[in-house]
Amino acid sequence: MALAKSPAPLHPHPQQSGGRYRALTFILTFLLYTSFHLSRKPISIVKSELHKNCSAVSEAAIIASSSSQQPSLSSLHTDVDCSWKPFDKSNYKQLLGAMDYSFLCAYAIGMYLSGIIGERLPIRLYLTVGMLASGVFTCLFGLGYIYNIHNLSFYIFVQVANGLVQTTGWPSVVTCIGNWFGKGRRGLIMGLWNSHTSVGNILGSLIAGYWVSSNWGMSFIVPGLIIIIMGVVCFLFLIEHPNDLKTIYTQNSSLGKTVSNFSVWWSGYGYRSLLCSLPQSYDTELLLPRDSERIPMQPVVVVKSESEPSAISFMGALRIPGVVEFSLCLLFAKLVSYTFLFWLPLYITKAAHLDAKKAGDLSTLFDVGGIVGGILAGVISDKLGKRATTCAVMLLLAAPTLYGFSMISQFGLGPTIGMLLVCGGLVNGPYALITTAVSADLGTHKSLKGNARALSTVTAIIDGTGSVGAALGPLLAGLLSAGGWDQVFYMLMTADFLALLLLLRLVTKELASSKSRPISTVE
Repeated sequence: MALAKSPAPLHPHPQQSGGRYRALTFILTFLLYTSFHLSRKPISIVKSELHKNCSAVSEAAIIASSSSQQPSLSSLHTDVDCSWKPFDKSNYKQLLGAMDYSFLCAYAIGMYLSGIIGERLPIRLYLTVGMLASGVFTCLFGLGYIYNIHNLSFYIFVQVANGLVQTTGWPSVVTCIGNWFGKGRRGLIMGLWNSHTSVGNILGSLIAGYWVSSNWGMSFIVPGLIIIIMGVVCFLFLIEHPNDLKTIYTQNSSLGKTVSNFSVWWSGYGYRSLLCSLPQSYDTELLLPRDSERIPMQPVVVVKSESEPSAISFMGALRIPGVVEFSLCLLFAKLVSYTFLFWLPLYITKAAHLDAKKAGDLSTLFDVGGIVGGILAGVISDKLGKRATTCAVMLLLAAPTLYGFSMISQFGLGPTIGMLLVCGGLVNGPYALITTAVSADLGTHKSLKGNARALSTVTAIIDGTGSVGAALGPLLAGLLSAGGWDQVFYMLMTADFLALLLLLRLVTKELASSKSRPISTVE
């Protein structure tokens, strides 16, 4: 075939060979981070099982024992041990909260280190190790039920360790998706892609809820096994950068017929060998010659240039224009989002007078609105080329909407549903845009002069700062709710206004731009 004999196939046009692999990267990274969120959700489902309503259980045990002449041993055991020690004490809320905060604080601290480490290691291997470790610690929490462990320190240790290893996920997947998708439609693509958080939360709730009443240990073990399996899938199939495709033919040509050799697979080129073993579709035919044909190869000498860009330092990443402003803005935006995540079901129960199950189901509408808001923010920012302005407008609208929600939610189910969707879109829209498209833009900022090794560090700095707000929001809400829910909403509105103020300089710069095409401050 003439096409195969020409030297052009060694460097096919990205539009010819990259489309299929770009779709693969999109789907694979979506599933990988879905499994991360899937493994985080069980703790919120199992809390009700760790501390039950002992009075209700006792009444049921008394009724069951009174129907027989002699109470059974299981009834007496249930009467005494209706909750899982040590969460059977009166301060169980503080103990359960300690597990939440231990995970969130470890995640926030570890995120700053994760990006720096990730820039210096192969993303595929770094993400694989993190997923395998996260799966192990998630399963370990569930084994506490199987092996009857009642030591609080054990569960705190597992949460801290899991929070640290899960920091490998976000910088890695954002770096991969940023490598494969350009800035043109990055907002739309990442708005769709970022829905993995809600999908993971929903799947985690369903899986954990299936076993929570019969064997809550399995509520952790099954998600833990899922993320372990996805870690193996990541190792085999993830392609970090489009440039990796250009090296497939060169590396496997040097191996001849031994491309599927076991040592080659486990030396880190398993995914490339797997690609070479696939049927030669139009895409792979451009890259790989047929076995019956031989292409003369010229010797290739790889010389490491002295000017090859090195991984960026922490302070170097902070000096990129816009990183500090967007990081602090995300702190307050994530504070609002995570306050809703932890406290919305309880608020709906009190305000709308619904039971816990209905309130939990209703609270998912906030996530639905968040998906729509994230996609809408991406589309608008792509169209205008103004990321900061898009975030600022949504934050400006979110603050009065939060106050409206606190008022309207007391007037029935219908208004509550509508306000939940609107609040979810306005609150999670800026949050989603900053953690995805903005982070990818800043990690490839023109001030880096082509150095693409800053994306993971920038992403980690932005999300790590946001995670500080994620830990503070629920804590402040718990303290302020004792004085009434109005104080909580005042705190949320204040956080939104502070996030808006932090973006004013960037918004002014965007609006003052007089160039012919829209220019974002993060370009």
